[in-house]
Amino acid sequence: MQGNLTALLITGAIVLVVVFIGFLSGRDKSNRSSVEEWSVGGRRFGTLLVWFLVGADLYTAYTFLGLTSTAYTGGSLAFFAIPYTIIAYFISYFFLPKLWKFSKDHKLTTLADYAKIRFNSKLLSFLVAVVGVLMLIPYIDLQLSGIQDTLTVAGTGLINVKVVVVFSFLLVALYTFFSGIKGPTYTAVIKDILVWVIMLFLVVNLPFIHFGSWGAMIDKVATDSPQLLTIPTSGPKGIPWFLTASLVSGLALFMWAHAATGVFTAKSAKALQKNAIFLPLYNIVLILLIFLGFVAYHVLPQGTNPRYALLNLIQVSYGGTVQGLAYATIALASLIPCSIMAIGASNLFANNIYRDFINPNVTPAKLTIVTRSMVFVVIGLALLFGMVFPSALVSLQLLGVSGMVQIFPAIIFSLFWKNQTKEATIAGLLVGLIVTFTVYATGKSFGIYEGFWGILANAIVTVAVNPLFVKKLKNKPNSILDELFGNEQQRTTLKKEA
Repeated sequence: MQGNLTALLITGAIVLVVVFIGFLSGRDKSNRSSVEEWSVGGRRFGTLLVWFLVGADLYTAYTFLGLTSTAYTGGSLAFFAIPYTIIAYFISYFFLPKLWKFSKDHKLTTLADYAKIRFNSKLLSFLVAVVGVLMLIPYIDLQLSGIQDTLTVAGTGLINVKVVVVFSFLLVALYTFFSGIKGPTYTAVIKDILVWVIMLFLVVNLPFIHFGSWGAMIDKVATDSPQLLTIPTSGPKGIPWFLTASLVSGLALFMWAHAATGVFTAKSAKALQKNAIFLPLYNIVLILLIFLGFVAYHVLPQGTNPRYALLNLIQVSYGGTVQGLAYATIALASLIPCSIMAIGASNLFANNIYRDFINPNVTPAKLTIVTRSMVFVVIGLALLFGMVFPSALVSLQLLGVSGMVQIFPAIIFSLFWKNQTKEATIAGLLVGLIVTFTVYATGKSFGIYEGFWGILANAIVTVAVNPLFVKKLKNKPNSILDELFGNEQQRTTLKKEA
């Protein structure tokens, strides 16, 4: 299909205005004065800003395009995105406040920082950082594919898509380097407002355009393609896959570096608990958006590339103005999460690999510039990887979820299990990664989400090995454990002494 010049111009204008706002939000030099200021905004964001920021983190272009594509090809399997976020938000209500308070007290900005302090282990910190960076690159690539797909549909025959994609991501790298977390935070407000307005408009309006009403659309799907409304009972992706994918994805959600970055910006534990209550509101959009995949299945011609299902549906349904607003929303849902992800990955590399293993004597000022500069490396690698291996991105991101969940015992178990040892945690993490990648490489998952086998092996090894080393842990005084697990009076005394 030929692109639409009006849609392309509107998309470009909105994206450029939002990126300019990103630059303006970081004009205060204090935003770049330290790693803590640049990466987590000095931990001063209230409930509403954190809600927008974490929403921008987690609800990306891949969410919208990917869910519609999955619904278009796999029907109700796409609904696994609903329970997994509910699982994530429910458990986050209990562990994020404790993690946030400990991280604030010790000025930690990454989960690898937490692992290092909690277990007194640079090796575990290094492993958490490496997993975080490697698993995040394909996720950043998916944001690249989101903007590339949007520009392909909007600009076919009008622009060189690859050149514009590279330019867009370089702009994001520049404003992230300059503004730090404040850039994507304030632009996330615009992005999320557009998501709510435009996506709700689409999900309400499109069934009326093509079927006359929502009821008529459901009747059409139920009559002509009932397979879309049921989860398969057999095959590689049936009910067992649905259940384990929901569980693993839920456990992994706040293990991602960009999600942790959003969490650490909060000014209070109460703000995080409120977010755990209100973030599920985004699922209203997601549930309805999945039905647009069913609409696309009946409206678009056979042979349509599933990855363009939502974009092509918009293209055949509206004129240039609505197309432009919708494409701009999807483009921003690519670029803003990319910025937050780049901050998370850069922070992990600079703090937990460069500082701890390459240059332990680095000054705070130099560490800040190294952290900021890594944004260009991370986004550059993502651009290169995405162009060399474009067909592998979705499968690698799904593998990324299975990889990220392996740090769950190191982070979450250790918040509530006082006698958890670093030796058992490292052993469990390594075994979990090995099992996950083996299952993925061999394809022998037996209808279960690959990461489930890894986290199961991880947890078993951690629990089984722990008794071998726990005596050594108990025989040593440990102020960190006293702080995490002592009573409130002990924690207050320790904090005063520090």
